Amino acid sequence: MTPYHAIIRYIIGIDGGGTGTRARLTRADGEVLGFAEAGPSALGQGVQQAWKNVSQAIEGSFHAANVHAWQPAECAVGLGLAGAIVPKHNRDFMQVANRFGEIELANDGYTALLGAHGGGPGAIVAAGTGSIGEALRDDGEHVSVGGWGYPVGDEGSGAWLGMCAVREAQLASDGRGPAGPLVHAIRAVAGNSREALLAWCERAGQHAYAALAPLVFDTEATDTRSAEWLNDAARAIDGIVLALDPDGRLPLVVTGSIGQRLQRRLAPSIRARLVEPAGDAIDGALHLIRARLEETGRRFDGR
Repeated sequence: MTPYHAIIRYIIGIDGGGTGTRARLTRADGEVLGFAEAGPSALGQGVQQAWKNVSQAIEGSFHAANVHAWQPAECAVGLGLAGAIVPKHNRDFMQVANRFGEIELANDGYTALLGAHGGGPGAIVAAGTGSIGEALRDDGEHVSVGGWGYPVGDEGSGAWLGMCAVREAQLASDGRGPAGPLVHAIRAVAGNSREALLAWCERAGQHAYAALAPLVFDTEATDTRSAEWLNDAARAIDGIVLALDPDGRLPLVVTGSIGQRLQRRLAPSIRARLVEPAGDAIDGALHLIRARLEETGRRFDGR
C-alpha cells in the first residue's frame, strides 16, 4: 500500500552558518510569506544547537507571516548549513530533522552557489565566519575547494582573521612583536594580561574569533600588520578562485561579510571576473528543495 503523504503547502529556505540562521517562508507557488532569524546553525558547533536554531527560525517565519495553524508534514524545507559537507554531521542532522514532509540538506556554500547563478554554471567564494569555494562547471561537474573548517582551514574567513589577530596579541605579550593598534583592540576584548588572554583563548570558539575580524578592518589604516593580514586573506580567496576555475571561464561571485569587504584587495584578474549575484543562499536553498519536489513528484497546494 502506498504511504500517505500530506500535500505540501509551504516551502521554506534556510541559510545557516556560524553566526546566524535565516529562514524564508513561501507558499508552494513562490509567494513570500515571512522571514525570521535565529542563532548559529553551523553543524560543526553541534547538531542539537543547529536543530534548535533552525526550528526557531522556521517557527519565527510562520509567526511573522501570521500563520499559526501549520503542520511540519505540510512543509518542504531546503537547508544550506555550514558543515553539512561532513557526512556524519549531515546524517546526524537529518535524523533529528525528519519531521517535515520533504527535506533536503546541502552545504551552505553549495546553496550560495545555486542562488548566485540561478542554478546555472558559475563559481562562488563565500567568506563569512568560515570560507569555502564552490563551482558548477559547464559539463555539470560540481567542485568544492577549501571549507575544511575551523580551526585548521577556512582561510580568509572571519574566524581565520580573528585567530591571526589574537596571535599578534600573543606575540606582543611575549615581547616578540609590537603592540600596535590591532593588539590594543584585541586587548580591549580579551584582556591586557597573559592570564586573561590565555583564559579568553581557552573558552573561545569559531564565533568568538570571527567576532574579532572587524577589528582587523578597523585598524588597517593605522596598523601595517592589519593591512598585511587582510592582504593575506585576499590572496587566500584568489587561490580558491584559481583552483575552482583555472581557465577563468565561469562568472564569479565573492560573497559573505568578509568576502565582500575583501573584494577591492583581490587580484585584478579575479576582480575582472566578478558579477552581481542573481540571488542569495536562501534562494539557493529554495532551488534545492524545489528540485527535490520535482524529482519525487510530490503534490503541492499552489494557492
